[in-house]
Amino acid sequence: MIQFVLRRLLQTIPVLIITSLAVFFVVRLIPGDPADMLTTEDAPEGTYERIQSQLGLDRPWPIQYVEWVGGVLTGDFGTSFRTKFTVAELLRRSLPPSLELAAIAYIVALSFGIPLGVMAGARPKTTWDWVLSGFTMTTIGIPNFLLGILMLWLFAVILGWFPVAGRVSLLEDPLEALRRMVLPALTLGASQAAILARYTRTSVQEAMGRDYIRTARSKGLSERVVIFRHGLRNALIPVVTIAGLQIGTLLSGVVIIESVFTRPGLGRTIIEAIQNRDYLVIQGMLLFLVTLYIVVNLLVDITYGLLDPRLRSADND
Repeated sequence: MIQFVLRRLLQTIPVLIITSLAVFFVVRLIPGDPADMLTTEDAPEGTYERIQSQLGLDRPWPIQYVEWVGGVLTGDFGTSFRTKFTVAELLRRSLPPSLELAAIAYIVALSFGIPLGVMAGARPKTTWDWVLSGFTMTTIGIPNFLLGILMLWLFAVILGWFPVAGRVSLLEDPLEALRRMVLPALTLGASQAAILARYTRTSVQEAMGRDYIRTARSKGLSERVVIFRHGLRNALIPVVTIAGLQIGTLLSGVVIIESVFTRPGLGRTIIEAIQNRDYLVIQGMLLFLVTLYIVVNLLVDITYGLLDPRLRSADND
Protein backbone atom coordinates (compact mmCIF):
# COMPACT_ATOMS: atom_id res chain seq x y z
CA MET A 1 0.00 0.00 0.00
CA ILE A 2 2.88 2.38 0.77
CA GLN A 3 4.28 1.91 -2.74
CA PHE A 4 0.82 2.58 -4.18
CA VAL A 5 0.53 5.88 -2.26
CA LEU A 6 4.10 6.97 -3.11
CA ARG A 7 3.53 6.24 -6.78
CA ARG A 8 0.37 8.37 -6.77
CA LEU A 9 2.21 11.18 -4.99
CA LEU A 10 5.01 11.17 -7.57
CA GLN A 11 2.46 11.28 -10.38
CA THR A 12 1.05 14.55 -9.04
CA ILE A 13 4.38 16.41 -9.35
CA PRO A 14 4.34 16.85 -13.16
CA VAL A 15 0.65 17.72 -12.97
CA LEU A 16 1.40 20.55 -10.54
CA ILE A 17 4.26 21.80 -12.74
CA ILE A 18 2.06 21.85 -15.84
CA THR A 19 -0.70 23.54 -13.85
CA SER A 20 1.60 26.31 -12.64
CA LEU A 21 2.81 26.92 -16.20
CA ALA A 22 -0.74 27.02 -17.54
CA VAL A 23 -1.94 29.39 -14.80
CA PHE A 24 1.01 31.76 -15.26
CA PHE A 25 0.91 32.04 -19.03
CA VAL A 26 -2.90 32.08 -19.41
CA VAL A 27 -3.10 34.98 -16.97
CA ARG A 28 -0.48 36.84 -19.01
CA LEU A 29 -2.63 36.43 -22.13
CA ILE A 30 -5.48 38.46 -20.60
CA PRO A 31 -5.60 41.85 -22.36
CA GLY A 32 -4.08 44.60 -20.23
CA ASP A 33 -1.85 44.35 -17.17
CA PRO A 34 -1.57 45.85 -13.65
CA ALA A 35 0.41 48.82 -14.99
CA ASP A 36 -2.53 49.66 -17.27
CA MET A 37 -4.91 49.69 -14.28
CA LEU A 38 -2.56 51.85 -12.19
CA THR A 39 -1.83 54.40 -14.92
CA THR A 40 -4.36 57.23 -15.00
CA GLU A 41 -5.37 59.06 -18.17
CA ASP A 42 -3.63 62.28 -17.13
CA ALA A 43 -0.43 60.54 -15.95
CA PRO A 44 2.88 61.97 -17.25
CA GLU A 45 4.57 60.29 -20.18
CA GLY A 46 6.60 57.27 -19.13
CA THR A 47 4.42 56.49 -16.10
CA TYR A 48 3.29 53.17 -17.57
CA GLU A 49 6.86 52.05 -18.20
CA ARG A 50 7.95 53.15 -14.72
CA ILE A 51 5.13 51.21 -13.04
CA GLN A 52 5.93 48.16 -15.14
CA SER A 53 9.54 48.35 -13.99
CA GLN A 54 8.52 48.77 -10.33
CA LEU A 55 6.26 45.73 -10.52
CA GLY A 56 8.83 43.66 -12.39
CA LEU A 57 6.56 43.24 -15.40
CA ASP A 58 9.17 44.47 -17.86
CA ARG A 59 11.28 41.36 -17.36
CA PRO A 60 10.94 38.31 -19.65
CA TRP A 61 8.09 35.95 -18.79
CA PRO A 62 10.36 32.95 -18.00
CA ILE A 63 12.20 35.03 -15.37
CA GLN A 64 8.91 36.20 -13.86
CA TYR A 65 7.69 32.60 -13.77
CA VAL A 66 10.81 31.28 -12.04
CA GLU A 67 10.66 34.04 -9.44
CA TRP A 68 6.96 33.41 -8.80
CA VAL A 69 7.39 29.65 -8.45
CA GLY A 70 10.39 30.18 -6.19
CA GLY A 71 8.24 32.34 -3.94
CA VAL A 72 5.39 29.82 -3.96
CA LEU A 73 7.74 27.01 -2.90
CA THR A 74 8.73 29.08 0.13
CA GLY A 75 5.11 29.97 0.96
CA ASP A 76 5.22 33.46 -0.55
CA PHE A 77 2.45 33.83 -3.15
CA GLY A 78 3.19 37.51 -3.61
CA THR A 79 1.36 40.73 -2.78
CA SER A 80 -1.67 42.25 -4.47
CA PHE A 81 -0.79 45.14 -6.77
CA ARG A 82 -4.11 46.82 -5.93
CA THR A 83 -4.86 46.19 -2.23
CA LYS A 84 -1.26 45.68 -1.05
CA PHE A 85 -2.43 42.65 0.97
CA THR A 86 -0.45 39.46 0.55
CA VAL A 87 -2.13 36.70 -1.43
CA ALA A 88 -1.85 34.47 1.64
CA GLU A 89 -3.83 37.03 3.66
CA LEU A 90 -6.49 37.29 0.95
CA LEU A 91 -6.74 33.50 0.93
CA ARG A 92 -7.10 33.44 4.71
CA ARG A 93 -9.95 35.93 4.51
CA SER A 94 -11.84 34.54 1.51
CA LEU A 95 -11.41 30.79 2.01
CA PRO A 96 -13.68 30.22 5.09
CA PRO A 97 -16.88 31.58 3.43
CA SER A 98 -16.22 29.46 0.34
CA LEU A 99 -15.46 26.34 2.37
CA GLU A 100 -18.62 26.64 4.46
CA LEU A 101 -20.75 27.10 1.35
CA ALA A 102 -19.08 24.14 -0.37
CA ALA A 103 -19.54 22.01 2.77
CA ILE A 104 -23.27 22.75 3.03
CA ALA A 105 -23.72 22.17 -0.71
CA TYR A 106 -21.88 18.85 -0.37
CA ILE A 107 -24.24 17.79 2.42
CA VAL A 108 -27.15 18.71 0.14
CA ALA A 109 -25.68 16.65 -2.71
CA LEU A 110 -25.13 13.59 -0.52
CA SER A 111 -28.48 13.88 1.26
CA PHE A 112 -30.48 14.02 -1.96
CA GLY A 113 -28.27 12.18 -4.44
CA ILE A 114 -27.48 8.90 -2.68
CA PRO A 115 -30.97 8.08 -1.28
CA LEU A 116 -32.67 8.98 -4.57
CA GLY A 117 -30.13 6.95 -6.56
CA VAL A 118 -30.49 3.94 -4.24
CA MET A 119 -34.28 3.91 -4.47
CA ALA A 120 -34.27 4.38 -8.26
CA GLY A 121 -31.61 1.69 -8.72
CA ALA A 122 -33.34 -0.81 -6.43
CA ARG A 123 -36.73 -0.20 -8.05
CA PRO A 124 -36.14 0.60 -11.73
CA LYS A 125 -39.04 1.74 -13.91
CA THR A 126 -41.06 2.82 -10.88
CA THR A 127 -42.06 6.24 -9.55
CA TRP A 128 -38.64 6.63 -7.97
CA ASP A 129 -36.98 6.15 -11.35
CA TRP A 130 -39.22 8.73 -13.01
CA VAL A 131 -38.60 11.20 -10.19
CA LEU A 132 -34.85 10.76 -10.68
CA SER A 133 -35.14 11.29 -14.43
CA GLY A 134 -37.11 14.50 -13.96
CA PHE A 135 -34.73 15.75 -11.29
CA THR A 136 -31.60 15.13 -13.35
CA MET A 137 -33.08 16.64 -16.51
CA THR A 138 -34.04 19.80 -14.62
CA THR A 139 -30.87 20.36 -12.59
CA ILE A 140 -28.25 19.22 -15.10
CA GLY A 141 -30.02 20.90 -18.02
CA ILE A 142 -30.04 24.34 -16.37
CA PRO A 143 -26.66 26.06 -15.79
CA ASN A 144 -25.86 26.81 -12.15
CA PHE A 145 -25.84 30.57 -12.58
CA LEU A 146 -29.27 30.52 -14.28
CA LEU A 147 -30.70 28.19 -11.64
CA GLY A 148 -29.36 30.54 -8.97
CA ILE A 149 -30.98 33.57 -10.61
CA LEU A 150 -34.32 31.73 -10.89
CA MET A 151 -34.20 30.68 -7.23
CA LEU A 152 -33.32 34.23 -6.19
CA TRP A 153 -36.23 35.63 -8.19
CA LEU A 154 -38.76 33.12 -6.84
CA PHE A 155 -37.77 32.53 -3.22
CA ALA A 156 -36.08 35.84 -2.35
CA VAL A 157 -37.78 38.48 -4.51
CA ILE A 158 -41.30 37.10 -5.10
CA LEU A 159 -41.90 35.04 -1.94
CA GLY A 160 -39.44 36.84 0.34
CA TRP A 161 -38.52 33.67 2.22
CA PHE A 162 -34.76 34.23 2.10
CA PRO A 163 -32.39 37.22 1.91
CA VAL A 164 -31.36 38.35 -1.54
CA ALA A 165 -27.63 38.58 -0.79
CA GLY A 166 -24.95 38.72 1.86
CA ARG A 167 -23.34 36.39 4.37
CA VAL A 168 -23.32 35.95 8.14
CA SER A 169 -20.61 33.91 9.85
CA LEU A 170 -21.68 30.57 11.29
CA LEU A 171 -19.82 31.47 14.47
CA GLU A 172 -21.75 34.73 14.95
CA ASP A 173 -25.32 33.61 14.19
CA PRO A 174 -25.66 29.97 13.02
CA LEU A 175 -29.39 30.19 12.21
CA GLU A 176 -29.10 33.38 10.15
CA ALA A 177 -25.97 32.03 8.47
CA LEU A 178 -27.77 28.85 7.43
CA ARG A 179 -30.78 30.87 6.28
CA ARG A 180 -28.56 32.90 3.98
CA MET A 181 -26.87 29.75 2.69
CA VAL A 182 -30.03 27.84 1.77
CA LEU A 183 -30.42 29.21 -1.76
CA PRO A 184 -26.72 29.19 -2.81
CA ALA A 185 -26.18 25.74 -1.24
CA LEU A 186 -29.23 24.27 -2.99
CA THR A 187 -28.16 25.86 -6.28
CA LEU A 188 -24.62 24.54 -5.99
CA GLY A 189 -25.58 21.13 -4.63
CA ALA A 190 -28.52 20.36 -6.93
CA SER A 191 -26.54 19.47 -10.05
CA GLN A 192 -24.02 17.45 -8.01
CA ALA A 193 -26.89 15.61 -6.33
CA ALA A 194 -28.28 14.71 -9.75
CA ILE A 195 -24.91 13.43 -11.00
CA LEU A 196 -24.36 11.43 -7.81
CA ALA A 197 -27.88 10.01 -8.01
CA ARG A 198 -27.35 8.81 -11.58
CA TYR A 199 -24.10 7.04 -10.72
CA THR A 200 -25.64 5.56 -7.58
CA ARG A 201 -28.65 4.32 -9.52
CA THR A 202 -26.49 2.61 -12.15
CA SER A 203 -24.21 1.03 -9.54
CA VAL A 204 -27.06 -0.18 -7.33
CA GLN A 205 -29.05 -1.53 -10.27
CA GLU A 206 -26.02 -3.50 -11.42
CA ALA A 207 -25.39 -4.83 -7.91
CA MET A 208 -29.03 -5.85 -7.48
CA GLY A 209 -28.74 -8.16 -10.47
CA ARG A 210 -25.87 -10.18 -9.01
CA ASP A 211 -26.12 -13.77 -7.77
CA TYR A 212 -25.51 -12.87 -4.13
CA ILE A 213 -28.63 -10.69 -4.16
CA ARG A 214 -30.75 -13.60 -5.39
CA THR A 215 -29.16 -15.77 -2.70
CA ALA A 216 -29.99 -13.19 -0.03
CA ARG A 217 -33.60 -13.02 -1.19
CA SER A 218 -33.87 -16.81 -1.25
CA LYS A 219 -32.87 -16.80 2.44
CA GLY A 220 -35.99 -14.82 3.22
CA LEU A 221 -34.26 -11.55 4.10
CA SER A 222 -36.37 -8.41 3.95
CA GLU A 223 -36.02 -6.20 0.88
CA ARG A 224 -34.58 -3.37 2.99
CA VAL A 225 -31.83 -5.65 4.32
CA VAL A 226 -31.13 -6.95 0.81
CA ILE A 227 -30.85 -3.41 -0.59
CA PHE A 228 -28.82 -1.71 2.13
CA ARG A 229 -26.73 -4.53 3.58
CA HIS A 230 -25.92 -6.43 0.40
CA GLY A 231 -26.72 -4.23 -2.60
CA LEU A 232 -25.55 -0.79 -1.42
CA ARG A 233 -22.42 -2.06 0.32
CA ASN A 234 -21.12 -3.62 -2.89
CA ALA A 235 -22.21 -0.66 -5.01
CA LEU A 236 -20.43 1.93 -2.86
CA ILE A 237 -16.95 1.84 -4.42
CA PRO A 238 -17.75 3.77 -7.62
CA VAL A 239 -20.14 5.99 -5.67
CA VAL A 240 -17.40 6.91 -3.18
CA THR A 241 -15.12 7.81 -6.08
CA ILE A 242 -17.66 10.14 -7.67
CA ALA A 243 -18.59 11.67 -4.31
CA GLY A 244 -14.93 12.37 -3.60
CA LEU A 245 -14.31 14.00 -6.95
CA GLN A 246 -17.33 16.24 -6.44
CA ILE A 247 -15.54 18.00 -3.59
CA GLY A 248 -13.19 19.64 -6.07
CA THR A 249 -16.06 20.40 -8.43
CA LEU A 250 -17.99 22.13 -5.65
CA LEU A 251 -15.00 24.28 -4.74
CA SER A 252 -14.66 25.46 -8.33
CA GLY A 253 -18.43 25.98 -8.64
CA VAL A 254 -18.36 28.26 -5.59
CA VAL A 255 -16.68 30.93 -7.73
CA ILE A 256 -19.78 31.40 -9.89
CA ILE A 257 -22.40 30.94 -7.18
CA GLU A 258 -20.78 33.52 -4.89
CA SER A 259 -21.03 36.06 -7.69
CA VAL A 260 -24.72 35.32 -8.30
CA PHE A 261 -25.64 35.58 -4.61
CA THR A 262 -23.17 38.42 -3.84
CA ARG A 263 -21.36 36.45 -1.15
CA PRO A 264 -17.78 37.15 -0.07
CA GLY A 265 -15.27 34.41 -0.75
CA LEU A 266 -12.84 33.10 -3.32
CA GLY A 267 -15.23 33.82 -6.17
CA ARG A 268 -15.51 37.54 -5.53
CA THR A 269 -11.79 37.83 -4.83
CA ILE A 270 -10.84 36.11 -8.09
CA ILE A 271 -13.32 38.09 -10.19
CA GLU A 272 -12.16 41.42 -8.71
CA ALA A 273 -8.56 40.39 -9.34
CA ILE A 274 -9.35 39.56 -12.97
CA GLN A 275 -11.14 42.87 -13.46
CA ASN A 276 -8.13 44.74 -12.07
CA ARG A 277 -5.53 42.50 -13.79
CA ASP A 278 -4.04 41.70 -10.36
CA TYR A 279 -1.72 39.00 -11.69
CA LEU A 280 -0.32 37.62 -8.44
CA VAL A 281 -3.75 37.31 -6.83
CA ILE A 282 -5.19 35.53 -9.88
CA GLN A 283 -2.22 33.19 -10.10
CA GLY A 284 -2.19 32.43 -6.38
CA MET A 285 -5.93 31.81 -6.13
CA LEU A 286 -6.13 29.65 -9.25
CA LEU A 287 -3.05 27.63 -8.30
CA PHE A 288 -4.52 27.08 -4.83
CA LEU A 289 -7.85 25.87 -6.25
CA VAL A 290 -6.21 23.58 -8.79
CA THR A 291 -3.81 22.19 -6.18
CA LEU A 292 -6.73 21.58 -3.82
CA TYR A 293 -8.56 19.77 -6.62
CA ILE A 294 -5.50 17.62 -7.33
CA VAL A 295 -5.08 16.79 -3.63
CA VAL A 296 -8.74 15.76 -3.39
CA ASN A 297 -8.35 13.54 -6.46
CA LEU A 298 -5.24 12.00 -4.91
CA LEU A 299 -7.08 11.24 -1.67
CA VAL A 300 -9.97 9.75 -3.63
CA ASP A 301 -7.54 7.61 -5.60
CA ILE A 302 -5.91 6.37 -2.40
CA THR A 303 -9.32 5.69 -0.82
CA TYR A 304 -10.36 3.75 -3.92
CA GLY A 305 -7.21 1.65 -3.56
CA LEU A 306 -8.04 0.96 0.07
CA LEU A 307 -11.59 -0.10 -0.78
CA ASP A 308 -10.63 -2.21 -3.78
CA PRO A 309 -7.41 -4.24 -3.35
CA ARG A 310 -7.62 -5.29 -7.01
CA LEU A 311 -6.62 -1.77 -8.02
CA ARG A 312 -3.44 -1.96 -5.95
CA SER A 313 -2.62 -5.37 -7.40
CA ALA A 314 -3.11 -4.15 -10.97
CA ASP A 315 -0.98 -1.07 -10.25
CA ASN A 316 1.84 -3.21 -8.89
CA ASP A 317 1.72 -5.44 -11.94
